[in-house]
Amino acid sequence: MDLQLKSREECAFDMISLGEIMLRLDPGDSRIKTARSFRAWEGGGEYNVARGLRRCFGLKTSVVTAFADNEVGRLIEDFILQGGVDTSLIKWLPYDGIGRTVRNGLNFTERGFGLRGAVGVSDRGNTAVSKLKVGDIDWEYIFGTLGVRWLHTGGIFAALSDSTAQVVIEALRAAKKYGTVVSYDLNYRPSLWKDIGGKQKAQQVNREIAKYVDVMIGNEEDFTACLGFEVEGNDENLKQLNIEGYVKMLGRVTQEYPNFKVIATTLRTVKSATVNDWSAMCYADGRVYYGLSLPGLEIYDRVGGGDSFASGLIYGLMTTGDAQKAVNYGVAHGALAMTTPGDTSMASLKEVENIINGASARVAR
Repeated sequence: MDLQLKSREECAFDMISLGEIMLRLDPGDSRIKTARSFRAWEGGGEYNVARGLRRCFGLKTSVVTAFADNEVGRLIEDFILQGGVDTSLIKWLPYDGIGRTVRNGLNFTERGFGLRGAVGVSDRGNTAVSKLKVGDIDWEYIFGTLGVRWLHTGGIFAALSDSTAQVVIEALRAAKKYGTVVSYDLNYRPSLWKDIGGKQKAQQVNREIAKYVDVMIGNEEDFTACLGFEVEGNDENLKQLNIEGYVKMLGRVTQEYPNFKVIATTLRTVKSATVNDWSAMCYADGRVYYGLSLPGLEIYDRVGGGDSFASGLIYGLMTTGDAQKAVNYGVAHGALAMTTPGDTSMASLKEVENIINGASARVAR
């Protein structure tokens, strides 16, 4: 596995993410449809990775996104600053007072319990970041002048509009020009693609993006819906991955995309909203590496678990270059993130390494 990372000395940032950040409104123990109060957080599939790498793992990260310049946008900015992520690359767009031109996205999310699954209701139409188009971001300055070791983005941002898909491709081309490693989380969301061409459009967009990716993250549904690869023998009724079929599929994937240095996926079996079997695997150098196995993991808030897996994986790859260690960092960090509320991680590096080394949940005094 040869990711050829640039040195920290020549780069302003270890990692930047490109994507949408929304205001998450959480009804706590209540439900969205009956709530009388909500707790506010920030969250976004791509951003959560940057925040985890900064807050838990101590790397220098920034985010490329756009907000409508009003109090809601400034509230989200304040959350980002509290997480330690650099905000200098945010694009601020004028707000017209109503939201006809641009607005900031809202994400209502309730935690599940037992047989009641989690529920998310996003309100992201016409958001500022969905209006980004080719030429709006100075990638030459970001990658050529500032210097960035790693870029992370994903299929959620790519699906927001025709123009955001083109912005992803523009960013990835610039990143590769300057030797920045690229990771991409396919993160297929049928609701985002259905009105702009469905799976056919998802495959058209993602198959082009995939040409520039070094580290690809995605489960079997992602690879099928976004890239057109089928997992042979997978039974959707079982609601769990046919691992043997998935591994065989990865052989076909790397034949078509030899640029993929690492492919990774979480392995989750949902027993209930609050109990999951949790692990992960990654494929590198023609080998499969299985992460820590955490059967019967108790879940407090599952939203963002996959993003925290991604940030742990990236940290491991950046600091050790060892696929086995990297996937273990991902599993442990994702697991810890799901023990706390909100999209983003509240874990520390020490806690992650304790899990990797077999620590229990005894009281720490």
